[in-house]
Order: sequence, then structure tokens, then C-alpha cells
Amino acid sequence: MDTTTEATPLRAVALVCTLSPSPKPSSSQLLAEQTMAALADHGVTGKVIRIADHDVKPGVETDMGEGDAWPEIRDTILGSDILILSTPIWLGHPSSICQRVLERLNAELGESDDEGRMLTYGKAAAVCVVGNEDGAHHVSAELFQGLNDVGFSLAPNAVTYWVGEAMQGTDYQDLDKTPEKTAAATKTLAANTAHLARRLRTSPYPSSS
Repeated sequence: MDTTTEATPLRAVALVCTLSPSPKPSSSQLLAEQTMAALADHGVTGKVIRIADHDVKPGVETDMGEGDAWPEIRDTILGSDILILSTPIWLGHPSSICQRVLERLNAELGESDDEGRMLTYGKAAAVCVVGNEDGAHHVSAELFQGLNDVGFSLAPNAVTYWVGEAMQGTDYQDLDKTPEKTAAATKTLAANTAHLARRLRTSPYPSSS
């Protein structure tokens, strides 16, 4: 029997893929934090991790050896029900740090439970995108496909984004207030992603073995 309810607590982690380490302000961080706040309205708690603050080694293994910060981050992901990827747009693509995160997640293709399912199969994912040029749909498409490839499930409208006018320098974090369309997208992302994560919690995918 499905005993999940809207009160079922969930955990989320947001990986912020700005190129700038803390304490430099980050639009990607701001949108990730707003998304986590929206998820909190649905009984979701968790944390935000800025990847640039950690020594995530290049590679496609779960652990790339001494000094690699990814194993601890991976443990946080596996201990969560929801993964949020937040990235800026650079040259029309996700940031290089976001690409590195996807490459490290690629290792999940070789990890499975006793039923032959990837360890990520019971987890939902969503995406935040910011930039000063068009390309949010292209970037989210890249991330959606990558996240799905490595076992995450995505709800309808699992992206929130803001892009400024081309050839100008205003950042999302510089706006006086959050645009209504972005706020609405964030709210929808949170509601749908929390709903999906609860369904996955109590009704897992079938055995792959």
C-alpha cells in the first residue's frame, strides 16, 4: 500500500556550478537557494554545495583518489531524494564545472543495488539555469539527458531559469526583485519534483536484474 503523503519528509541537495568560489556572489547560487526555499514549502530539507569550493577531481570514477572531494559529495547525493543542478550559461552551454559533475555522475552507470538498479533510480532531479544570453532551453536539455542517462527521474517542468538580454551585463543577482515568470517556474519545479520524489520513495522502479 502506498503510504506516502505530502507530509513525508524528503532531503535535497543543490550542486551550484558557478565558476566562482565563495564568498563571491553567484546568480546560480541565488536561484539554487530560492529553489531550496520553494522545496521547503513541500517538506523538503537539505543543503546547497558550491562545487568550486571543493576539490572535485576530473574523471569518471566514484573516487579519483587522494584529495578528491567527490566521494563526500556523492554520499550526500545518495542520501538525498532530490538532486538540483544549478549552472550559469557560458558560450551557450553549461559551465565546465557542471560538465565535470555530470562526468563524475557517469560512474553511477557501474553501480547498482541487489535488484540490478542504479543507486540513483529512486531519486528525482531538477535544473536551475542563469545567464546573460539565450540558451536556457539548450542547457536544460543537455542536463536533462545527462541526468536521465545516469538514473535520475525528472518531473514535468523540472527547470527554472532566467536569462537577460543579449550583449548586456545585468546578472540575476542584480535584479531588484525576482521576475514573476521565474518565481512561478521555481514554484512549479518544487511542487512537481517533491511529488515525484515521494512517489519514487514508496513505489520504486522494477528490478533490472
